[in-house]
Amino acid sequence: MNFIELMSGAYKPLTHKTRTIMVMNSKGGSGKTTLATNLASYYASRAKLVLLADFDPQSSSLAWLAARPEENPPIRGLAAWRDMLWVPQEIDTVVMDVAAGVRDRRLARLLRRAQTIIIPVLPSALDIRAATDFIGELLSIHSKSRLAPKIAVVANRVRENTRAFETLGEFLEGLDLPFLTSLRDSQNYISAAERGVGIFEMRPASVATDLEQWDPLLKWLRSKRSKAVPS
Repeated sequence: MNFIELMSGAYKPLTHKTRTIMVMNSKGGSGKTTLATNLASYYASRAKLVLLADFDPQSSSLAWLAARPEENPPIRGLAAWRDMLWVPQEIDTVVMDVAAGVRDRRLARLLRRAQTIIIPVLPSALDIRAATDFIGELLSIHSKSRLAPKIAVVANRVRENTRAFETLGEFLEGLDLPFLTSLRDSQNYISAAERGVGIFEMRPASVATDLEQWDPLLKWLRSKRSKAVPS
């Protein structure tokens, strides 16, 4: 089992030198944990030393990590809803899975911990309305921050050629934020979650379409455009 409680050793506070990515949305069920765990596995599979910080008391990300096979690249885990977010000296990438319903002052505090924020949105009227309110609040806080994280949106669990998909696409395209990609509603994500792995660690032929859909997101994350810098 690769789940590691970080209770001892040399620690450092988050700095701009640590790659920090936060996945958040005020509404539950939007696929935050799916994105966070797959991002953690992506960086781990590329020899990065990764910390997966779970800010949700439901611990879905840590449950995924507990199922992770020993032979896969290690990922460290932290129950961030309970323990202070201090990072071991050797960690260079932190992926944060934020609970639903975070607003106001707590939201403002969280924004100071990330270089990059990714918001997954589902193709339903309820999710679009919730995302509209959340993104508005996020941008209001963002505009007052000296070190404002870069924010982008992802369409999640989509089924192409449906009216709901078209409506979501129109909404996301109309935002004053990067709309990076659409991730399909795929059984591969369910299988990966059950096994404690990411799609990047599965047989390439079986996840080829999914990997292709992740390309724009990963390309953006590798670019300077995705990282906050001091003003």
